[in-house]
Amino acid sequence: MSQHSSSHRRAARFVAVAAAATAGLLAFSGCSTDASGGGDTSLGFTQAEQVADSPITVWVDASREPAVTAFQAANPDIEVNLETYDGNAGGSGSFQSKISLMDQAGEGWPDVVFSTQQNDAIWASKQTTSGEQGFAAPLNKGFIEQDFLDGFAAGSLDYTTIDGTVYGLRNDLAQTVFYYDQTLLDEFGYEVPTTWEEYGELGDKLAAEHPGYILGSMGDSFMTYVYYGGSESPVFQSPEANVFHSDTADANSEGISKIIDGMLANGTLVQDSFFSADFASKYAGKLVGVPGPVWYTGAIFQGALAVPAGQIGVSAPLKWEGGDVAAGNVGGGVWYASSHSKNLDAVKTFLEFVTSADEFQVDASSGYPAYSSAAEKWLDKQAEAGYFVNDDFKTVMSDAAGQVWSGWNVTSWSPETAWAKIVIPGIADGQTVESLLPAWQKELENEATVNGYSVD
Repeated sequence: MSQHSSSHRRAARFVAVAAAATAGLLAFSGCSTDASGGGDTSLGFTQAEQVADSPITVWVDASREPAVTAFQAANPDIEVNLETYDGNAGGSGSFQSKISLMDQAGEGWPDVVFSTQQNDAIWASKQTTSGEQGFAAPLNKGFIEQDFLDGFAAGSLDYTTIDGTVYGLRNDLAQTVFYYDQTLLDEFGYEVPTTWEEYGELGDKLAAEHPGYILGSMGDSFMTYVYYGGSESPVFQSPEANVFHSDTADANSEGISKIIDGMLANGTLVQDSFFSADFASKYAGKLVGVPGPVWYTGAIFQGALAVPAGQIGVSAPLKWEGGDVAAGNVGGGVWYASSHSKNLDAVKTFLEFVTSADEFQVDASSGYPAYSSAAEKWLDKQAEAGYFVNDDFKTVMSDAAGQVWSGWNVTSWSPETAWAKIVIPGIADGQTVESLLPAWQKELENEATVNGYSVD
């Protein structure tokens, strides 16, 4: 769900009333300008003076460069200035900090930005303290047709929707599933785990019988979504606007922490990042199974580990014994249009292409598209390639998209920063995750307070 402050809602209501009054006064002339006589506001924001055929500047992370390449090939008449940045990875805040500098300068904004985070709409939709309109352009006020917006998977735009206004388009979904190497399972005589308890037990068995083989990594800050979001642990919740709640003493929180600690101790969970330079050389052919987002397909198995087709299977997200299946949600980036753009026609063409066109979402993207028609084709592509060993992988992945646990929320800051600050270095120092739970919760609550949330 979108999270926003009560002051933002009051401001939004004030703006709505003012806009309605202004619209009534302007109706006689058929105009659609702001009250001060400025630019066109027919799309829900004050548009900059448009410059036809002007180039658009697009910020992406390295993984989304193929989106820009594909767009340029399909639209050679639109000039694109490509700039790469960290994609706001790990909750770095680089997107907001860069835009803040441009807000202060009153110029220099990019036309389109891709962010790996899902919470940027919270700040990007707001007017700045100096009176600059929010960076993110409203998309469902006439800019993007509703028919196109309806093509996104149900709920996939919720995180970018504030008070009914959509401010960003989801690039991909990131529901978790359980990946397994059928070749290794057959060799070792193991079954695919279906519960968290079985996952931990498999770790004990694997460590004893086949040391050196692994069931995952704890070296990346996004593991908080995989293991705690996916285990229904109420660690990161915002039950109402501007309120934060965390309970690391909950039975699920402690239960998954014990499992993680046991697997760290026996070596079946490692501390190396999946994206470290030597992960593939150390663990290729040794990853027996792992819970993780659907984008592991391209980024981990087909990418870094280069696992050939016909070896990897996909099963439902792990659940607690006697409980229901609950998937975690690990990212799923967002595209934003700048409200300051001088070529909105090109921006619209770009956004619709990179979120839905086969040339990127099906042919060049490693992730599961948020746009439903592209997702169907992406799954068909995997089936045609015979990559997965199980015939029902399409059903497993699509079902998981609707099984994401609703008890993990989005706030104006990322949960990854506290994990990276407290848990990852604590593990490296030999501490158990369970022992770090109080400190982790305290850091989360401190971040909530700093960001203007009250702690429940």
